[in-house]
Amino acid sequence: MTVLVAYDGSASAQKAVEYAFDSHADEEIVLLRVVEAASGSTEAGINLLQEALRDREAEASSSLEDVTEPLDTAEIEFRTETAVGKPEREVVAFAEEHDVDHIVIGSHGREGVSRVLLGSVAEKIVRRAPVPVTVVR
Repeated sequence: MTVLVAYDGSASAQKAVEYAFDSHADEEIVLLRVVEAASGSTEAGINLLQEALRDREAEASSSLEDVTEPLDTAEIEFRTETAVGKPEREVVAFAEEHDVDHIVIGSHGREGVSRVLLGSVAEKIVRRAPVPVTVVR
């Protein structure tokens, strides 16, 4: 069984990672960080965009390492992945393309407006996901 955990650096996402490690320790866990790319980029700005994405991917990798550092991961099989695009689309697409059996997400991310009840990204993932989704508060 493969469990996908969407991670964006928020406290809610940290709780989702902890939940997945506690509840699914015997399964493969994939921590997915989605780097949002600006839409409507012109060809002239592609090099600048690619450089920014490399910087964001490096930042994402280091933040994923930071989230697992305080956890006991010795007995847990997990890997980290990074995708570029809209978080709700990339999480669902990753789940479909990689035979994910379960998705774990935080109830809201870093956006202030989306902190009301269930975040908009979390809500879209719940509605579109091809597999069961656990929302952690």
